Amino acid sequence: MRIRAAIAVPAASAATAVLLLTAPQSQAATGHAPPARCADRSLTVRAKAVAGDPTVVRTSVTNRGTRACVVDRVPTVTFRDLDGAALPTPAGGTGGYRLAAGRTAYADVRTIGDPADPEARRVDTVTVAASAAHRGRSFTAARLGTGTRVLVWEPVTTWWLPTPAAADRAIGLS
Repeated sequence: MRIRAAIAVPAASAATAVLLLTAPQSQAATGHAPPARCADRSLTVRAKAVAGDPTVVRTSVTNRGTRACVVDRVPTVTFRDLDGAALPTPAGGTGGYRLAAGRTAYADVRTIGDPADPEARRVDTVTVAASAAHRGRSFTAARLGTGTRVLVWEPVTTWWLPTPAAADRAIGLS
């Protein structure tokens, strides 16, 4: 059996080696940490009904910051004083969405499947947040372009996607 001589390693180098060995492979390869969560104040949130279909609201979030950051994979969309939020479609919307500096992501929200549904609720505001921890921004029905009220029953929202067309396809518009 051969005995190896111990090699002295400076404490900083040892700590760096441990971090690189325990970091996910993508971080270890680059030496970079993943982007931080986006601050609410560095984001611009917008919403508007899709032309020709007042049951679908297109939302967007733009990172006005100078660095990439992460928002929730699915926007949090609530309807005035109704319980709950729009459910993600497809399901399983937990996790993050990386938003590069200056970039915009899009999600479509279908507020109701059938406007004639007798179960429909009517609200005058919709609130959209890029992450559940954010306050978000409220939009009146008039500002959204849905008239005086937004019809709501079993609302669903897409995940954040890179283009409006991708959000439209995900909600079934194209």
